[in-house]
Formats: sequence, structure tokens, C-alpha cells
Amino acid sequence: MSEASAHAVHHGPPTSFIRKHVFSLDHKVIGKQYYALALVAVFTGMVLSWIMRIHLVWPNAPIPGLGWLSKAGAPGGVVTPEYYLSLMTMHGTLMVFFVLTNAPFAAFGNYFLPIQIGAEDMAFPRFNMMSFWTTFIAFCILVAAFFVPDGPPLSGWTAYAPLSAIGKDTGPGEGLGQTLWGLSIFVFCIASLLGSLNFIATTLDLRTKGMTLARMPIVSWAWFITSCIALLAFAVLMPACLLLILDRIAGTSFFIPSGLNVSDHLQPHQGGSPLLWQHLFWFFGHPEVYIAILPAIGIVSHILICNMRKPMLSHKTIIYCMMGIGFLSYMVWGHHMFLSGMNPFSALVFSFPTLMITIPATIMTLIWLGSLYGSNLRINSASLFCIGFISMFVSGGVSGFFLAQPSIDIYLHATYFVVGHFHMVMGVAAIMGVFAGTYFWFPKMTGRMMNETLGKWHFFLTLIGTYAIFMPFHYLGLAGNVRRYSAFTDDFLVPLIPVHRFITYAALFTGAAQLIFIFNLIYSHSKGAIAPENPWECTSLEWSTPSSPPPFDNFGGQHLVVYHDPYQYGVQSSTADYLMQTSPEHAGETP
Repeated sequence: MSEASAHAVHHGPPTSFIRKHVFSLDHKVIGKQYYALALVAVFTGMVLSWIMRIHLVWPNAPIPGLGWLSKAGAPGGVVTPEYYLSLMTMHGTLMVFFVLTNAPFAAFGNYFLPIQIGAEDMAFPRFNMMSFWTTFIAFCILVAAFFVPDGPPLSGWTAYAPLSAIGKDTGPGEGLGQTLWGLSIFVFCIASLLGSLNFIATTLDLRTKGMTLARMPIVSWAWFITSCIALLAFAVLMPACLLLILDRIAGTSFFIPSGLNVSDHLQPHQGGSPLLWQHLFWFFGHPEVYIAILPAIGIVSHILICNMRKPMLSHKTIIYCMMGIGFLSYMVWGHHMFLSGMNPFSALVFSFPTLMITIPATIMTLIWLGSLYGSNLRINSASLFCIGFISMFVSGGVSGFFLAQPSIDIYLHATYFVVGHFHMVMGVAAIMGVFAGTYFWFPKMTGRMMNETLGKWHFFLTLIGTYAIFMPFHYLGLAGNVRRYSAFTDDFLVPLIPVHRFITYAALFTGAAQLIFIFNLIYSHSKGAIAPENPWECTSLEWSTPSSPPPFDNFGGQHLVVYHDPYQYGVQSSTADYLMQTSPEHAGETP
């Protein structure tokens, strides 16, 4: 990496509205586009979850407008059991791919990775633009499944074969809707591969003078490690989706065994293996958990250090732990398949690395808690959501110990226990990180401050609401409540209906609380208080730009030189208790 390459000008400033705001090559605009797409996807997914929760508690209640969307799936607005599964499939797919991958990684990473390493843009700006618009096309293809005659697929976000591979014989939505699902995820994989290559090239080749790998912020390391994980994970899922589509439309038999009779139709396939799809999908699927959570870990660590006004006990150890998690994430996919009939010895082999991967996660948690102990933490919306992240990460992660044991997982695997586990540790925890990053970086992205009072109300209502939703899921799982049931007619499930009613009220309450965030986001964008140059007194390079938002080339033609690691807090300097990375001043200890 040379200084010349770090400051190479890839393209000129935009000269038209289309080039500036639509087909932009500027990584900052592309980051905002990813964020906006994730917002649309998360609220779409949230509405779907509301419909599911309402149906579970009031199965015969008509939902206004739903009959117009699907006359067959919701006649008169009443959800059928098959359409319930379709809503669940679309909810999971939207949340996992278009929210948890897009928001913490693609949105914030695109905006801030080049700035944090002192680059003017991403290494391949046109690839960057292609990556977003390919993701947008994938989103449109997926949503189109709502409007095709047979409706969206009902095979779940995991799309297990042969249910997903045969065609319309397997049920409503398994015709064109399932094909659109496979095509959407295939296109999404292409976009993710383009983005991952761009992140890796940018990190390795475009760092400014003095910005060694050791001087990169934790969050930049998180985006870099995540891009390495995504490069391999999506490279496996993409051909898997292609093979699934070929089974559906070209008569191949990659995932369909011979002699399969569905709806009194003998399927004209032979020699395929449904387990092959599970292996390919989960080889992607478990690393995807860390594609969602590692950027949030980096964001939370970065914000906590700034608000504690002192370094972590060891920020390098957190980086090493993220590397370890990234490596081990490819050794544990089999724990999703304990019920697939695998050899008990194979189940034991997958159980050990599943337990091992908790070690770096535990080390990081202990570093966060040990660093927070005795610190004079600045209480603001961003730091509160960081605390919320740690709480959710620990609470959801503890239940993973149970699921790592094959003998226990056999009982719990198909129950609400698993749903509660992954929603807390993967879903809500990552979203907490996104909220923290939004409140923290909003001044840099817009030049205005978000309302702190509204932000704190948003945090407390969200924290209470999410615990009220997902903690009871664990109880339901232990009680034997099977997931994916659309009605509770069995005798042993009837006593659990009051718990589901409580969860539904909590879900509606928590979703309504997000309107506070949306109002704060929109109002503050135009009418929020003007942000100071460095409102959080942070040391990393994004706070060294000449303006907020940063100019087109990020640093106004300056070629920055980095002298320190990004966490020089609690030191004695000529101006404050911290030193910017670009300050040549030598740090002294605070007396």
C-alpha cells in the first residue's frame, strides 16, 4: 500500500441529480441508500410479524387490507394456515438478508470504513454502486412474490428441500413464489460478494499514511472480518440457490430423492439428497449469524470506549476474538442438523466447536463489563443502546449452551426456545447495535443532532418490549410449544394461549415504540440542533473531516497522517483528555 494509492481519485464529483442521489458512486450516499433500504425492509418485516402474532391469538380476526393482498391466502382478511407460513417465510427472509446483513455491515460499513482508514472512497466505486442496486433488485424480486397468483412461498427462510425444490405440488406459494425466492437470494448473493470484495480491497490497499492494521478502529476490523466471512459464505449459498432453481424449472435432481410422491403425484426425479441443501445452506447460515452480529460488536465497542473516556481493558483482544469467531463460524453448521439423522459421533464433533465459539464471545463480554466497571460512562442514547446490546447478547447467548448439546437440542429444536434464542442473540442484539450507531453517527452523516430525550424513551421502551416478547419464548419452548404452528388446538397448547396473548401485546407495544425513532430520525434530519464539529469528543478519523456531512472526497483534499491508535482517551494533551489519531502530539498520562 502506497500513499499514492491511498489517495487516488477514482472519479470526479457528481454533476447531475441522478449521479449524485440515485446512481451515485460516492460511498457515503451508497451507505445511506443501504440504510434506507434496511429501514423499509425492517418495517415490512415488523408488519408481517404483527399479522402473525394477531393471527396466533385471534385466529378468526379479519385483518384489514390483507384480503386484497391475497384473496386465496387470506379470504376476507382471515389468515389461512398456509398463508401464515408464507408470512413467516417472508418475515425471516427480509429480516435476515435485507436488515441484519444490510444495516450494520453494508450501510454503516460503506459510509464509515473508507473515512476511518483515511481513504477518499471505496476501492471500486462502480462495483459499490452495482452492489447496492443489485441488492435493491433482489429486494424487489422477493417482494414481488406477494403479488403473484399463488402467493409467497411457505418453506420458511431456510427453504428446506424437497419442499422448496419440487414445485406447486407441495402447496400454495411453492410455484412461482418459491422460484422468485430462490432468484432473489441468488441475486442478493451476487451483491454481497461484490460488496465483500470491495471492503477487503479497500481495507488492505487504501489506508492512509500511518494507518497500520493495528491502528484501525475495532469497528473497521469488524467490517473487514465480516467481509472475509461473507466472501466465503455467500459464495456457497449462491450456487446452492442456482441448483435449487434448476431442480424447480430444469428437471434436475440435486435435492430431490427418487420415488417421492407428493399430492398423489410421483415426482420425476431421482438421485438427489435433501440433506445436501441443508449442508450448503447452513454452511452459509451459521456464518451469517456473525455477519449480522460482528459489525454490531465493533460498533458497540467503538462507542463504549468513546463514552467511557478510557481504553478497553484490551481492544486488541476483542479484535482477536472476532477473528476467532470468524474462523470457528465455519466449523459449527452441523448443530443446525442434529435432527437430520446424522451419526451421533458427527453430532458430538459439531457440538465441541459450538461450545468453543462461546469462549471468544465470553472473553469479549468480560472485557466490556470489566471496562465499564468503575468508568464514568457518559449516558446518552448511543451508550444506552450499547448497554442494551450487551444485555441482549448475553441473555440470548446463554440459551445457546442448551442448544449446543445434541441430547437437549433434540427436544428443543423445533420449539419456540430456538426462536427466542436466535431472535435475541442475532436479531435484537444486532438491531441494538444499529440503533447505537445511528444515534452516534447521525451528527456526522447529517450535520445535526438527534433528540436525546426521544432517544432515551426509545431505548427504554424497546428494551422492556423486546424482553417481554422473547424471554417468554424460552418458556414456551420448554413447555413443548412447536414453532410454525398457526393455531393452538392441541390440549397441551391451550394453557399457553395467555402467554401468546401477552407476547402479542408486547409485540404491538414494541413496534409502536419504533415510531418514536422514525419521528426522531426524520425530524432531526431537517430540524435537529446543529451538530458541533466533534460532539462526542471521539478520536477516530471520521471526526477529522472538515465538515459534517463530509465533503465529496471526505477530507477536502487533505492527505491525513495517523500517529496514534484510535483510543487515546484518559491522556493528558494540550486541549482535552484525548488525542485525535491525526495529532502529532505525544500523549501523557492523566494525573
